[in-house]
Amino acid sequence: MGATEMYGRSDEDWDELVRVGHDFLIDVARRHRYTTYTELDAVLRRRTGLRGFDFNQVEERAALGYLLGRIVDEDRKLNPSLMISSLVIYLNANDAGSGFYAKAREVDLFKDGMDKDEFWIRQVKTVHERYGRAAPPPEP
Repeated sequence: MGATEMYGRSDEDWDELVRVGHDFLIDVARRHRYTTYTELDAVLRRRTGLRGFDFNQVEERAALGYLLGRIVDEDRKLNPSLMISSLVIYLNANDAGSGFYAKAREVDLFKDGMDKDEFWIRQVKTVHERYGRAAPPPEP
């Protein structure tokens, strides 16, 4: 049990969840799709063998939000204006969760006075355009 353990998971587990989750969201974007928190959790369980997230527990929902924040941070290293987590929506809904907007404020992409729906739709479209290409652009 390391001192930096978050939500009962080791740093190594978080690193694997970030890597696998990021790869999955890129695949979703390439297909110009959305995914749900439920589907993301199922894919993470299947691809990593790690325990999933229990959405009935507030702390576990927060843990998934923490994961998505880390995935956004990883993706923004190459795509600083993108929020790849925009592709993750609630089951039977058509919107990102409140954590999406909180993270967007944190990284200074979403500002007071901006229309939430317009911001989210623009992010989804831009993520789809960025990853929907056959091959990523060459590294500078």
